[in-house]
Amino acid sequence: MKIALLGYGRMGKSIEAIAIQRHHNIVLKISDANSNYDFSDADVAIDFSIPSAAVTNIKKAIDAGIPVVSGTTGWLDQYSEVIEYCKKKDGTFLYASNFSLGVNLFFELNKKLSTLMSGFSEYTTEIEEIHHTQKLDAPSGTAITLAEQIIEQSDYKNWTLDEPKDSELLIEAKRIEGVPGTHEITYNSEIDAISIKHKAHSRQGFAMGAVIAAEWIKDKKGIFNMKDVLNIG
Repeated sequence: MKIALLGYGRMGKSIEAIAIQRHHNIVLKISDANSNYDFSDADVAIDFSIPSAAVTNIKKAIDAGIPVVSGTTGWLDQYSEVIEYCKKKDGTFLYASNFSLGVNLFFELNKKLSTLMSGFSEYTTEIEEIHHTQKLDAPSGTAITLAEQIIEQSDYKNWTLDEPKDSELLIEAKRIEGVPGTHEITYNSEIDAISIKHKAHSRQGFAMGAVIAAEWIKDKKGIFNMKDVLNIG
């Protein structure tokens, strides 16, 4: 498979290494949305660019008729626009806030626990996420996904990074040098606490998942997510 890498930072380099291990070819590597690039040799594009470049990169791939997998976060206020654009162009797009197999299983566990806890108002809920200091957005896309899952099953109306008010779910976002990613959900009451936690040991799981998603999406049409790739949930 011939892959175009849209974004060539740490994740882009990790994806390149795993793709080559899996006998794929990297035919294009770009670092910003202002580059003039040609998708004619690519079978699929993988986008891990910066938030300000993501929408432009994704649309360029869709315009070229190339399936695109995106893991860039921090641009989701334009997600609906990109989905409609992809549908209009009869394109192929897969977005995931996290490509790790473990995290996607963690999403399913979070949904199950939030459903179980929905009937117990004596518990308050908090999310803590920790990432490396180079991560540009806060909270992480993974933390937002976890929060949205909890909100759907509870009386919380939205999430906040600040001191929570009524009906607000607190996300505490920390940035620590050298930490690949940790997410923990805690339910606290006066008498006990229940928590679930996912801790990444390296970026390899994210990169592997992105390459597997690209392998899966090649030659398909439509809008997809990692649940489709992994056949879970």
